[in-house]
Amino acid sequence: MDAGRRRAEVFAWVLYDWANSAYSTILITILYQYLTTQVFAPEDWWGSTLYAWCIGTSMMTAAVLSPPLGAMADVNRSKRRWLALTALGGAGGAVLLALLPTHWTVPILVLFTLTSLCFELSLGFYNAFLPEITTEQTVNRVSAWGFGAGYIGGALALILALGIEVLGHRWGWGDEAFRLRMGVLLMGLWWGGFSLPTLLLLRDRGQPDRRQRFLQAARSAMQQIGHTLHNIRRYRMLAFFLVGFLFYNEGVQTVLNQSSTFATKELKFTTGELVLVILMIQFLALPGSLLVGFLADRWGQKAMVMACLAVWVLLLASAWFIQAKWQFWILGGVAAMVMGGTQSVSRALMGNLTPPKHTGQFFGFFNFSGKATSFMGSFVFGGILRLTGSARPAILSLLVFFLLGWLITAQVNVHEGRRQALLEKDSDSSSER
Repeated sequence: MDAGRRRAEVFAWVLYDWANSAYSTILITILYQYLTTQVFAPEDWWGSTLYAWCIGTSMMTAAVLSPPLGAMADVNRSKRRWLALTALGGAGGAVLLALLPTHWTVPILVLFTLTSLCFELSLGFYNAFLPEITTEQTVNRVSAWGFGAGYIGGALALILALGIEVLGHRWGWGDEAFRLRMGVLLMGLWWGGFSLPTLLLLRDRGQPDRRQRFLQAARSAMQQIGHTLHNIRRYRMLAFFLVGFLFYNEGVQTVLNQSSTFATKELKFTTGELVLVILMIQFLALPGSLLVGFLADRWGQKAMVMACLAVWVLLLASAWFIQAKWQFWILGGVAAMVMGGTQSVSRALMGNLTPPKHTGQFFGFFNFSGKATSFMGSFVFGGILRLTGSARPAILSLLVFFLLGWLITAQVNVHEGRRQALLEKDSDSSSER
């Protein structure tokens, strides 16, 4: 591939982080407020509980679907097609979510779950392009650029949504529910609109030996998954990493998704205050992600993952003692510096451990590993919230996932894992000759 084409694809790939981050930031601010104050009464704890359970349901479904769909994308060389379906489907779902009448409680919750599911599934196909458009020398930087662009894009989308909320009174939008719905509408339009260049410029590598229909591809995909599981000992380091990532990412995802509940229920943050905290996190996360990526180049990907996990453990332990809003601001700033770095370096490390021929399939497992227990975190968080009326025990319970992830990831030998991945490539080349 010529350098110009590769740069165009890297730009297109990075842009999808910019696009989908509008969902991430508006989800935990505007959409959360809409669901818990308009669709449900503000004093009703069921709003926060069902919000957590809907996210948990989408993550559980994504965990089940990601591996076979990723393998199907490999069989038919159709990652771009699946990315288009999930990205535009999620964006369209967000638009519909804003247009439904507020009193349609059940349809809103179902559509919210489906939109979240599309978001989660799209990340598997998106991530699978990373090792195809980078080299071992550039994978850390490109992964960090993606997260960095996501933080800027998510922050700008949130600023516009905040502008709609604040300036809505001057425009005659006196209805709070209407202003919040316009913020959700912006989320869908931003996500869908900025996804288009990604879908136009990215290309699948190679041609399928024989293009298969859906059921044929599904059967072949399941056979590939069975073969991969049967021979997982060939990728022992990759297996260790996936299991470790399964645990610690559960903690990261639940913290990100439920931070709004902690802030509003425990510390009485208003919508405006919450948006300002999220904006601060978004802008600090950009240099944090780039810094962690830079340090990973110098000290190694695994070392930086372990360092980030140590910071998360300290943050969660400290959260139990928070009593004032300014303390939450400090913890949010520290979390921002490791939030993107944890995910970015994990994605880059996954790329280095993945056999090149099976990027869609293994990143499907990566997506599975990222979601397989995340539904547990959201369900447990919502359950504890409902039982105790406090988010503090729920936050503290996440420590076990970070600690388990740290212990398992410590067993990964990156050099050996890379050798195993390249051995698969060499084996494929020999068989072709």
